[in-house]
This record gives sequence, structure tokens and C-alpha cells, in this order.
Amino acid sequence: MRNLTAFIISLFLVSNAWALTPTPAAESKDRVTYINATVHVGNGKVLEGAQLSFANGIIDRVGYFKMPYTGDEIDLKGAHIYPGLILPATELGLTEISSVRATVDFRERGDMNPSVRSLTSYNTDSERIPATRFSGILLAQTTPAGGLVSGTSSVVQLDAWNWQDAVVKADDAIHVNWPTRWRRSFDIGTFGMVLKEDKKFAEKVEKIKSLFAEAKSADSNTTNLKLKAAQPTFDGSKKVFVYTNDPKAIVESVDYFMSMGIKPVLVTAQAAKYTLGYLKKHDIPVLLNRIHALPQRTDGSIDEAYRLPGLLDNAGLTVGLAYAGSMGARNLSFTAGTAIAYGLKPERALQLMTLNNATILGIDTQYGSLETGKSATLFISSGDILDMRSHDVTEAYIDGRKIELHGRQQELYERFREKLGIAP
Repeated sequence: MRNLTAFIISLFLVSNAWALTPTPAAESKDRVTYINATVHVGNGKVLEGAQLSFANGIIDRVGYFKMPYTGDEIDLKGAHIYPGLILPATELGLTEISSVRATVDFRERGDMNPSVRSLTSYNTDSERIPATRFSGILLAQTTPAGGLVSGTSSVVQLDAWNWQDAVVKADDAIHVNWPTRWRRSFDIGTFGMVLKEDKKFAEKVEKIKSLFAEAKSADSNTTNLKLKAAQPTFDGSKKVFVYTNDPKAIVESVDYFMSMGIKPVLVTAQAAKYTLGYLKKHDIPVLLNRIHALPQRTDGSIDEAYRLPGLLDNAGLTVGLAYAGSMGARNLSFTAGTAIAYGLKPERALQLMTLNNATILGIDTQYGSLETGKSATLFISSGDILDMRSHDVTEAYIDGRKIELHGRQQELYERFREKLGIAP
């Protein structure tokens, strides 16, 4: 039996040996200058026929300038330059094959794991990363899941040899799954969805409250790793992300953390609509992670989820877009495109994935928009990044390094295109 297992594993390794992820790009100090580009700044502005240049990984010119051409400029002839999209609250790099436990590294045993760090488990060789980069996503907040307090996330850039090279902001937030008293679940008797009460609801809430209360009162030199991990949330050096899609739980959780001197980030979906006034009153940042979804309530309109980003953005909230799960995260920009069809302005939709996400993650001084002095983390598309019909990323840079976009999916496309005799 042992020999059979070893044989199967060896077959798996051989069959996947050709599917190598692209080699990370080397550091570059060269100057790159683009002209005649449509520059989407990421803060709501669009510059038609503009110039953008960078060197040493930093943008040093963007806009309109009168300068003698040297011949080194790259004429984009109307193609689009975008800031790198940012994917928050994701399992990207922490899971590979969901049915193979050894490749799933985003969930730990137990309910209370604030000291668990996703960063040291982040796999830079994940095959999901190249497919994600090809859609313009160049940074991600790699995030643990499960339990009541899942652990601590970190922000990474998606072109690195290892997690040490990838890290942009280490240990940026603790992630809390606030429980709800009533849950919809499938009932085999009625063969339908019914509401069931969680008998341990109060106990679960008390566990979360006890952790943060004890962390606040504990000595700064405590050797308790769980308390030590939670302590930076009180001085703002580490954020708290609260996950719930229940209106009552939103109010309960935000009230609690605000009473502890912590302004949380809310990760939710359609429940934000029913607590809009409350969220506006307390100026709570919101990450929407389910735009492509059916109505949460039976009396909700079919386009309720699609209209939500525009509704929250028009109300003046700081709104960012996320994507539940990592397999389909490459479709992030298309969820924004759906929101455009239901009232959100195009450049605002882009901002929800760039500058707004950067602001929520606390990296907006470096990333999120194409402005002088910021990182040259950007990509070029021949068409509209928010439209799957014209979306076509041709080049991408992370911190000024031109990354390799050609990955396994492109190889498969070319392989079978040739087999079937399909013209490029």
C-alpha cells in the first residue's frame, strides 16, 4: 500500500512538472516612459493621451508635459494604463486544491486563533496567482478563515520568490467572524431552507469579547501569544476586520468594537443596505465580497446585490470590493463592471478596487493610484479592464519590475489553438 501511494504521488508530480509558475522579475532601475496613453489614475480621474514614466520602481511623471522625445518612449496609441488592482480578504496563496487537505492552509483548528499568521504560510508558487495577475490583480491581502477569530492577515505583492520578498505590510489585521443567533440551513424534512437558532450564540460572542477585553487589560510584556496578537488593535497599528452578513450582527459587532476604541472594517454583502444609516453615522469602511449574488431576502429585487456598490458609494461610505474565495477572484473587475451597469460610475468602480482598497488596507501612500511618488505597480490593457469583452492585459509592473504574464492558461490556449488550427 505504501509503494502504491508513493507511485501515485510520483505520477502527480511528473504530470505537473511542466506547469511551472513564471519566474519573478528582477529589480530594475531603468526608466520607462509611455506616451499617448489613457491613464486611469485610480482616484476618479482619467487622463486621455497622457504620459507616464517611472524609474527605480517609483512613478516620477504622470500627466501632460512638453518635452523633446528621445526615441525611447513607448507609444501606446490610446491603450489604457491602470493602477494594479488590490484583492482584499482572500485565501489566495493559502489554498491550492480544496479537496487535498495538505494544500489547504488558511484554516486552523479551534475558534480563537488571533496569533495565527497567514504570511508564513503564503505560497508564492501557487498556480492560482498567475491567473489572478493576468486580470490585473497585483496585490492581495492574504487572509486566514474559519473559527470565531481566524487569525492575522498580511498584504503581499504577487511576484516574489518567497513570502519574505512578497510582503508589503505584515500582520495588518485580525479577522473576526461575528456569530448570528439565527441561521438559514437546509431542512431534510421539509426539503427547504429554514431558520434555526444557534444555541451557543451567546457563548460565542462572549469568547470574542473576552479575548479583546483581556488583551486590552494585559501587560504589554505578556507571554500569552493570543493576547499579544490582539493588543496592536487598540493603538490602530493593526486593524480588525469583522465578517457578517446579518444586519443585527453588524450593529452588535460595530457597537462592541467602537466601545473598545476600535473602528472595524466590515466585510459583508447585502446586509449593508439595511444598516446604511448606521454605517454612515460611524464612518465604517465596508468591503463588499458578493456582488454576483441572488437577493438575500425573498422580497428583495433581483438586482439588489448589483446596485449595492453604487448605493453605498453615493452615500459617502469608504467602499472596497473583495471576492469571496480565491478560485474566482480573477473575476474581481467583472463584478465592478456589473455594478457599473446598475448605477456606479466607471471610474468610481475602478477606485473601489484600487485606491479605496489601498486606503482600507492602510497602503494608500504607496499603492492604489498612479501619482507621482507612488510605486510603479500598474498594468496596460488594450481595452476596458471592466468589460470582459475588451479586457486584455498586455503588460504589468510591480514596483517597477516588468512581470511575466505568460502562464499555464496561456500555454494551454496556444497548445490547443494550434491543435485545432485556430488562427490567433
